[in-house]
Amino acid sequence: MSNNLGITERVEEIKRMSPVDAADSLAKLAPDDIQFVLSRLPHDQAMEVASHLAESVGADDLATKTVLSGVEETVGELMTPAPAILPATYTVAEALAFLVKSSDLSEISYIFATEADRLVGVVGMRDLILAKPSESLAEIMSKNPFAFGTDTSIQEAVGEVLYRHYPLYPVVDDAHHVVGVVQGWKLYERIASELSGQAGAQYGVDKEEQVSTSVLKSFRMRHPWLQVNLVTAFAAAFVVGTFEDTITQIVALAAFLPVLAGQSGNTGCQALAITLRGMTLGQLRDYPVRKLLRKEILLGALNGAVVGLIAGAAMFAYATMTDSVEPLLLGLVILIAMIGSCVGSGVFGVLVPLTLKRFGADPATASSIFLTTFTDILGMGLMLFLATALVL
Repeated sequence: MSNNLGITERVEEIKRMSPVDAADSLAKLAPDDIQFVLSRLPHDQAMEVASHLAESVGADDLATKTVLSGVEETVGELMTPAPAILPATYTVAEALAFLVKSSDLSEISYIFATEADRLVGVVGMRDLILAKPSESLAEIMSKNPFAFGTDTSIQEAVGEVLYRHYPLYPVVDDAHHVVGVVQGWKLYERIASELSGQAGAQYGVDKEEQVSTSVLKSFRMRHPWLQVNLVTAFAAAFVVGTFEDTITQIVALAAFLPVLAGQSGNTGCQALAITLRGMTLGQLRDYPVRKLLRKEILLGALNGAVVGLIAGAAMFAYATMTDSVEPLLLGLVILIAMIGSCVGSGVFGVLVPLTLKRFGADPATASSIFLTTFTDILGMGLMLFLATALVL
């Protein structure tokens, strides 16, 4: 980012400008600086400024479209032009002469060395300065450098940068020609944006919604998911209603329904959070889903057993005090139901986001709504079924 201090001050100025004036001001900046400014404006203002900016610079400017979209799906959409591409046969002296004449010197972190226009190596500034003037770039370059393809998905790229902490990444086409570069900070910014958006997305809050979003627009974003939640809640209510006679005969069970639902729901949300984090960071590519499922099943069993023992003891004491039938069996029912529901909720916490992704939906969007329904049906249904089978 060039002239960061000045750009930061420019953000405050643009916040006070009209959208047209702000667009005119931004049009004079480099693409990276434009994206930096827009990312720090309130969402609604940024989109309005961006629409005017698109009109002023022309829709055919690829770099500008990348800056404006904010929803890039591939590295090719996020890249900017590469400032330093030189043949590997160039000497260090020739490379230094190129740098002296370059108008984008502050943007150059690496020199990309090519043979027959194909990327074959990368030369860092430190290696260039310490090398002998007569040496060729081929002698000092790091060979076979890592590079993104233009069609590499942003999600895949995010997973790569977690293991490769470079400030800049080359982007190549199918012929391995360097066609651009992508800044590391842009990908890390995407990681932060995805992770920060997950907390709200799980409950039907759109990632685009900000504190400055209007009431009507927020209502349109949130309310459809509340209707979905209402429908799924009816499913859980139907399960409880099916065992109405059991609850009527063993009133103590009613007191423990929210306890069971709360514990299994929290277990599922923990598994969901870990799964979403792994998907966002690309960790599930190296960590098999079946291994994650085994882990969550074991965790659910352990957590359910510990919590179930306490809840079972509480049920035994409560049933004894209220003269309920078979207090010991009721305590056992709570223990078994707690273990089963915690195991099931852990499995659902993994499968719900993976299933949404498989069907092309955003894996973070309203995952918790479906998860809560599944865990409620499983937990309460299991407890009432066991009570019916073992006690009555």
